[in-house]
Amino acid sequence: MIMRKKYPSKPALSFFSLLFLRIFFFEMGMAKNSTSIIPMNVGVVLDFDNDLDGKIGLSCINMSLSDFYDTHGDYKTRLVLITRDSKNDVAGAAAAALDLIKNVEVQAIIGPTTSMQANFVIELGDKAQVPILSFSASSPSLTSIRSPFFFRATQNDSTQVNAISALVQAFGWREAVPIYIDNEYGQGVIPYLTDALQAVDARVPYRSVISPSATDDQIVSELYKLMTMQTRVFIVHMFPSLGARVFAKAKEIGMVSEGYVWIMTDGLTAEFFSSPKASVTNTMQGALGVKPYVPRTKDLETFRIRWKRKFQQDNPDIVDADLNIFGLWAYDAVTALALAVEKAGTANLGFQKANVSSNSSTDLATLGVSLNGPNLVQALSNITFKGLTGDYLFDNGQLQSSAFQIINVNGNGGREIGFWTSTKGIVKTLNSTNNMTAYSGSNSDLSTVIWPGDTTSVPKGWEIPTNGKKLRIGVPVKDGFSEFVKVKRDPSSNTSTVTGYSIDVFDSVVKALPYALPYEYIPFAKPDGEPAGTYDDLIYQVYLKNFDAVVGDTTIVFNRSQYVDFTLPYTESGVSMIVPIVDNNSKNAWVFLRPLTWDLWVTSVCFFIFIGFVIWVLEHRINEDFRGPASHQAGTSFWFSFSTMVFAQRETVVSNLSRAVVIIWCFVVLILTQSYTASLTSLLTVQQLRPTVTDVHELIKKGEYVGYQEGSFVLGILLNLGFDKSKLIVYNSTEQCDDLLSKGSVNGGIAAAFDEVPYTRLFLSKYCSKYAMIDPTFKTAGFGFAFPKGSPLVPDVSRAVLNMTEGDKMKEIENAWFGKQSNCPDSSNSVTSNSLSLKSFWGLFLIAGVASLLAIIIFMVMFVYKERKMFRPLNSRISVRSKVRNFFRIFIQRDLKSHTFRKSGLNDSKGTNLPSMGEPSPSAYSVQTISFPGDGDQSSTKSVGSSPDCQTSQEVVINIDQLTNPNQERLAAYEVEHDHN
Repeated sequence: MIMRKKYPSKPALSFFSLLFLRIFFFEMGMAKNSTSIIPMNVGVVLDFDNDLDGKIGLSCINMSLSDFYDTHGDYKTRLVLITRDSKNDVAGAAAAALDLIKNVEVQAIIGPTTSMQANFVIELGDKAQVPILSFSASSPSLTSIRSPFFFRATQNDSTQVNAISALVQAFGWREAVPIYIDNEYGQGVIPYLTDALQAVDARVPYRSVISPSATDDQIVSELYKLMTMQTRVFIVHMFPSLGARVFAKAKEIGMVSEGYVWIMTDGLTAEFFSSPKASVTNTMQGALGVKPYVPRTKDLETFRIRWKRKFQQDNPDIVDADLNIFGLWAYDAVTALALAVEKAGTANLGFQKANVSSNSSTDLATLGVSLNGPNLVQALSNITFKGLTGDYLFDNGQLQSSAFQIINVNGNGGREIGFWTSTKGIVKTLNSTNNMTAYSGSNSDLSTVIWPGDTTSVPKGWEIPTNGKKLRIGVPVKDGFSEFVKVKRDPSSNTSTVTGYSIDVFDSVVKALPYALPYEYIPFAKPDGEPAGTYDDLIYQVYLKNFDAVVGDTTIVFNRSQYVDFTLPYTESGVSMIVPIVDNNSKNAWVFLRPLTWDLWVTSVCFFIFIGFVIWVLEHRINEDFRGPASHQAGTSFWFSFSTMVFAQRETVVSNLSRAVVIIWCFVVLILTQSYTASLTSLLTVQQLRPTVTDVHELIKKGEYVGYQEGSFVLGILLNLGFDKSKLIVYNSTEQCDDLLSKGSVNGGIAAAFDEVPYTRLFLSKYCSKYAMIDPTFKTAGFGFAFPKGSPLVPDVSRAVLNMTEGDKMKEIENAWFGKQSNCPDSSNSVTSNSLSLKSFWGLFLIAGVASLLAIIIFMVMFVYKERKMFRPLNSRISVRSKVRNFFRIFIQRDLKSHTFRKSGLNDSKGTNLPSMGEPSPSAYSVQTISFPGDGDQSSTKSVGSSPDCQTSQEVVINIDQLTNPNQERLAAYEVEHDHN
C-alpha cells in the first residue's frame, strides 16, 4: 500500500472502520436488546491519487451509509466498506478488485471510476458472481460485455447522443465533426453519435481523435487542420482535464469566435458546471452542453450544504470542490445496494472455493464464487426508490435514462436554455403543455443562445476554409450544343474561357448567396483539349474529390445521385422524340366528308330521320301541311327535318309539342353546321402539319434508324426500350441532327431523334418549321449542379435556383442564349386532328332525343285519353288485331275538334258555317239505315259519300243534325267495318 499524507493507509482505514462499526453495532444491540447485526463486506475501488471525482465519490458513499442506517436502524445487515485505490490505472483497478474478491470475499464492489478500468473488473465480477456497481463508467462499450453482475449506476453515454443530434437538427446544421479522446471512453460513444447524426440527415465528414497524452503542439496542429475544413460544428467528448486544454488552445487560435459551434457531452458539461472556474469558462464562451437533469428538491439542497461542510472538514486543502452528478449517483448507488443486501438475506454469505490443483500459481484460477451473488443481483434488479437524482431503478442492469438539460456557457457559468426528453424532444420547460403529444425539433423551443463571438445569430455551421482555397468547378467539354456550355481554349496562354447558359445560371446563383463563394472553372479535358470522358465520368470526379462541384448541362438521374448530391433543377425535365412533320392535307373531291367522323355522320342522318318522324306524329292530325297520300306525308316530314339545316322549312307547325322539339333541334343543327363549316374551312385553308411517327414502338417494329446526342444517358434508355444498337446513330450538334433527319432513315439518316427537353427546345428554335417534338415519353429531373454527398452548399444553392426560376432573371438568361422564339409556333399545336367526332356532340343529341321522346309520350297520353270512348269495345268478340287496326285508322284521321279545323271554316252572309277547303259538304253524303246483327231494333245510319274519297275509305258518318257527339261518327264506322268483316 502507498502511504500518502492526505490519507491514512488502507489497512488502517479498514481497521478503524471495522472497530467503529463493531462498537456502534454493540451499542445499538445493547440499547435495543435485539439480535446481532450481520456485517456485509463491500469493496470500493476508486482513484484517490490526485483525482477529485474519487474523493467526492467516497465522501458521498460514506454519507449515504450514515444517512441510510440512521433511518433504517431495524435492518439486520450493515455494509462494511473496504476501500482500494485503483491508482488511476487499469491494472491497478483489476488488482484491487481481485484482492477484494479473493482475499476479503466482498459481497459487491462499488466502482471503478473509468470505463477502461471497469472493463476488466466486470469480467472478474462475472467470474466470481460478485455484483459490480459503477457510478461513473458511462461508455456504451461496457454494455456489450453482457454480464448480469454489472450494474451501471450512471447514465449510458449513448443516451445523450439523441439530445445532441436533436440540437444539430434544430439549428439546421448538415455536418458535425466529433473531437474525442483516443481511449475506450471516447471511442465507445462515436458509433452511436454517428448513427444519431445520420438519422437527422447530418454527416460526419471527419473524426478528430486526440491522445490522452497529447502535447499542446499536437492539439494545436489538430485544431489548425479543422480550421482548413468547411465544417464549423464540433462535438467534444473527452475527460475534463483534456477538454479544458483543447478549449484553451482553440481560444488562442481564434476558433471560439463567430461562426463556430461547440457542443460538449455530459462528461465535460457536468464537470465544468459543478465547479466553474473563470479560467476555464472564459475559453468556452457560447458553447452548448448537455447534462442529465436532476430535479431540484429540498432534500437535494440540504444534502449539498451538508456535503460541502463535511467535504471541507475531511479535505481542508481543497477549497473549490463542488458536488457533481457522479457524487449524487454514488450516493444513490449505495442506498440501492444497502436495500438489496437486506432484501437478499444472509443465508449464503460465503464463497465456494474453486477446485484447482495445489500447484496452480494464478490468482484467477483459485478465485472462488460468491453464493450470495445471484440473490443480490435479483434484489438489485427489483429495487425502486426515490433518490437524490429522482426515481431510481435498474432496467437490464442500466440506470433508467432521464431528461437532459441543455446549457449555454455564458459569463462565469452556464445558462439553462432548454431540455430534451425522449418523448417530447427539445422543450423550453419540462412542464410545458404544448409539446405533450408532438415531438419537437425546432430551435424556437429553446431560449436565446449567445454563440461564440457574443452574437445571437445562429451560425451556418460551415464556412469557406481559412486557407482561401477556391472551389474547383468541373465543366464538360464537347463540340455541339455550345449554347449550354462552351469552353474556348487559348493555346498561347494555356487558359480556358467558359461561357454558356448553364455557366450564367450558376454565376447568378452564386451572386444571390448571402456569402462570398470563391470558385474557378476547370474544363474536364485532356491536355490536347479533347473531352476527358463522358458526363458520368465527370460526375464521378466529384466523388473522387478531384472536383468540388460540376456545373453544366448535367442531367439529374438516379445512378449519378448515388455518388453526388444534386441541387434543384434549373431547366425543364424529360426526354422527348423529334420527328419530321409533313402536310397531311389531301384536298381531293371527297374532302367535304373529313370534317366529321363516320360515327357523327351516321348519328346526324339518323337524327334527321327521327326528328322528321316525330314532327309527323305530332302534326298530321291537326295540320293540313302534313296530310295527304302516304308518300306525300313521308316526303314532307323528312323535307321539313332536313330543311332545318339551312333554316328554310316552308311548312308551319301548330302543336306546342312540335314547336318545343323544333326549337331544340334547330339549336343542335346550328352548332353542328357551324362546327362543320369551321372545320372544313380549316381543312381547305390551313396547312395541316402532322408528324411522320407518333409511337416509339412503331420505330422499333419497323427497324428504323434513330439518333441520340453523343455522351448522353439517352443511349441507355434506347437500349432498354429494345432498339438494336446498330440502329442508333450519334450526332454532336443541331446542324448534324437536322442533316440526319432531313435524309430520312432510308437514305442513311434517321427517322427520329431522342434528346432531353432543353436540347429539343433549342433545336426547334432553329428548325421549328420542319420538325415536331412529341410529348415527353421518359421522365427525368432536368439539369442540376452536382456537389459532394452531404455538401452544405446544396440547400443554399437550391434555394437560390428556386428564387431565380420564380423571377425574371432566368428568362433574361434564356433570351440571351436561345432568343425569344416568338416567331416560332409551338409544333405541338400543329399536330392535331381536325375531324369532329361524336364525343364532342353526344350531349346535344341526347338532349334532342330526350325532348322528342317526351313529346311523343305526352302526345300519345293525350290522344288515348281524348279518344278513350272510341277504344271501348261494344262487342267483346272483336279480336285484338281488329282493335289495333281500328286504333291506327282513328290515329291517321283528322282531329275535327282541333282549333286548326274549327277556325279554318268560312261563314256566309247569314252566318251559316260553310265547309272548309278540302272537307266534303253535308250534301255530298247520302243517308241510309243499316241494321247491325244482334242489336235488335237498334239501327244506325250509314252515309256513303259520293266523292272519290268515300269509295276508298268507305267513311261512315251520321247526319250532322242528328249527331250530338262527333265521336259517334267514328263509332258508327267502327261498327260497320266490324259487320262487314
